Amino acid sequence: DADSALGSDMSSLNASLASSIYNYTYENGRRYHAYREGEYLFPNDESEQNRLDMLHHIFKLVLGGNLFKAPIKEPLQRVLDFGTGTGIWAIELADENPATQVQGTDLSPIQPIWVPPNLKFVVDDCESSWPEEDHSNYDFVHGRSMSGSVANWSALFTEALQALKPGGWLEMQEFDVWFRSEEGELPADSKIAEWQSYLDQASLMFGKRLNVANEFKEKMIEVGFEDVRDDIIKVPIGAWPKNPRLKEQGRWLQAQMLDSIEPISLGYCSRILKWSDAKTQVFMAGVRNEFLNNKTHLFVYCHFIYGRRPGVQRDDESYYSHEGSTGVRVVFALIGVGNVLGTIKRIVCISFQTYLSTLQDREAQVSTSHLYLRLTP
Repeated sequence: DADSALGSDMSSLNASLASSIYNYTYENGRRYHAYREGEYLFPNDESEQNRLDMLHHIFKLVLGGNLFKAPIKEPLQRVLDFGTGTGIWAIELADENPATQVQGTDLSPIQPIWVPPNLKFVVDDCESSWPEEDHSNYDFVHGRSMSGSVANWSALFTEALQALKPGGWLEMQEFDVWFRSEEGELPADSKIAEWQSYLDQASLMFGKRLNVANEFKEKMIEVGFEDVRDDIIKVPIGAWPKNPRLKEQGRWLQAQMLDSIEPISLGYCSRILKWSDAKTQVFMAGVRNEFLNNKTHLFVYCHFIYGRRPGVQRDDESYYSHEGSTGVRVVFALIGVGNVLGTIKRIVCISFQTYLSTLQDREAQVSTSHLYLRLTP
């Protein structure tokens, strides 16, 4: 009877946890994550998901169609994509590498249901301690567009280092959140210059700086990564370049920036700077108008920072030839049917039919057709 009562209590707890990750917060007309509420200032609604998928396309344009730049030569066995967002990077990597086991983690369960069978998603906070079972487990750890999401980058890079097998690679892909002009620094009366200054100030007040990509290389070296490189690529904003490839990048990035102004600004302006909605809307309109002006010849730097966990020998001549927790963890085991080609249509509704499957060694696991909850001591 005692075991039955305990099982009932655990079942209720897990069902509550499963429900709570979908108990989203709504603010300023946008939807925000529920798990670890407030740790991430950007929304997770459909508009934001579309923006993130567009950003994925831009990264691939910059990389010439590749998903990463790290000089990985051996077939990948296990890959972790933390801060996976919509999961599109993890989906494409898993689809292109069917023998590779891929895992994506994020605070928001916004990933699609139909995915490659070698991929699973986990609702988890990458700033928490990573599980011991992840130590020396991955060949490749990937993070992208995480600026403004992490308070202690050295601690995060240390976790990634421990999670990698000897010789495994970490790669971070980040745009600066600081915009420049071909004619030099933006003038003092520039709305974009004012905007990026306010964002930098507010993100520092929040404790998770937004414009931080240029610090990653040094921090990765400090925690023990070797062969660290920061490949910096200049990307135009707008259709002003004459080169067709750069013009295409510029058009896409201009559209991205126009879509980014609201989701990036709202949290900082309302929660941190305590601006009124009217002041925020007027200010964003000025920034938007300036991004539409192709005569400004705007550009931004994109960083691809990658380094290797020590432990294997490598051939110097061909080395860079590639182009290219404790607590509650909510695991989405999303079983796909067939391969996934291109961008996957997201399915909003996820059914929950939870039941208690095991209670053993102080660990309870509740499984559904798409959801597993695991409590660890």
